[in-house]
Amino acid sequence: MAQQATTATANGPIYGGANNGALTNAGTEAERRALYLKLFSGEMFKGFQHNTIARDLVTRRTLKNGKSLQFIYTGRTKSEFHIPGQSILGNDEKSPPVAEKTITVDDLLISSAFVYELDETLAHYDLRGEISRKIGYALAENYDRRIFRAISKAARQPSPVTMSGFVEPGGSVVKVGTDSSTTAADAYDAGKLVDAFFDAAAILDEKGVSGDGRVAVLNPRQYYALIQDISSNGLINRDVQGTALQSGNGIIEIAGIKIFKSMNIPFFGKFGTNTAMNPRASNDNNGTFVGEAMGDWDQAANDGTPAGGQKTTNNYGTAAKFDHSCGLIFQKEAAGVVEAIGPSVQVTSGDVSVVYQGDVILGRLAMGADFLNPAAAVELVAGVDVSSNWNDTAVSNASFT
Repeated sequence: MAQQATTATANGPIYGGANNGALTNAGTEAERRALYLKLFSGEMFKGFQHNTIARDLVTRRTLKNGKSLQFIYTGRTKSEFHIPGQSILGNDEKSPPVAEKTITVDDLLISSAFVYELDETLAHYDLRGEISRKIGYALAENYDRRIFRAISKAARQPSPVTMSGFVEPGGSVVKVGTDSSTTAADAYDAGKLVDAFFDAAAILDEKGVSGDGRVAVLNPRQYYALIQDISSNGLINRDVQGTALQSGNGIIEIAGIKIFKSMNIPFFGKFGTNTAMNPRASNDNNGTFVGEAMGDWDQAANDGTPAGGQKTTNNYGTAAKFDHSCGLIFQKEAAGVVEAIGPSVQVTSGDVSVVYQGDVILGRLAMGADFLNPAAAVELVAGVDVSSNWNDTAVSNASFT
């Protein structure tokens, strides 16, 4: 008599042919895992998309093969009147000048969590979905921070065009407040911020930077300071944007520059905010991630094991380089990002899940960022006297060379 295979279910054993139960259960398990992965991916990507703003504000390309991509930057050229009978062989100066920028992908960025099966069984909520969203938040945070540091770097760089006879414009740094002021609180002054915005807009216009895609990213308190000052700055139409004021999205633009708020910009040596400087606020219960130290993300630190740093292929600068930074204004050509692996999810299964009685949920991405066209980047600074020397190491291109 042939031996029948037995597969245990919640209702007891099922007897059938040699492959019947095994295939049925294997198929069910595979389908369950596929559904889990789809759900986790959706939740993770939702969290990532909700928390990243930089991804769509710069030039982004996807890497199919290799470890780096080249971006081409072209300078200005000229027009001239044609002389009848004269051959057209291009202008004598061989313009426009061309420069190539290579952006390399940094090491794989991951965020993971172990979900114990019993904890999930006893929980009265969707534990895996919530964890997947937090993984998306973590990836988005690091993603934006690298891009914003690259834009700060752009604002302190000369043009990549080095062709003889051509002097292309580089990046710019704009002081919030008077040149001689050493008051960091100027960064929260709505009137001084508005003045800085118009200065930045004029600079971008003078350099011939396209008005399309100009944006600014500020600390949340700066953003709300602008909203509160509606009585004098005239930025907001109460009739049109009354409800938007309450949502925190009241400011549409200043001088054609659309404004975003983020906790991931360099802000006086911290990420997003420097709690010691927050006006009228207790700093007792902020948690460790509010006003987080920036760390050293430069290539020199990567030669060893950087204390508080991160391993990156591209140079995003040491924390000390951002001691006076308090906002960014830029156009999408200012920086580029290369994605080799977009935000995605992996989940353990099979024997691994049995052995550990749970699953590891892993979010990952591989990307790199760097500046492209410095002329399209403006960094706001405060709290440093630049009246006699704009080459102060805190705000000059020497900070990143």
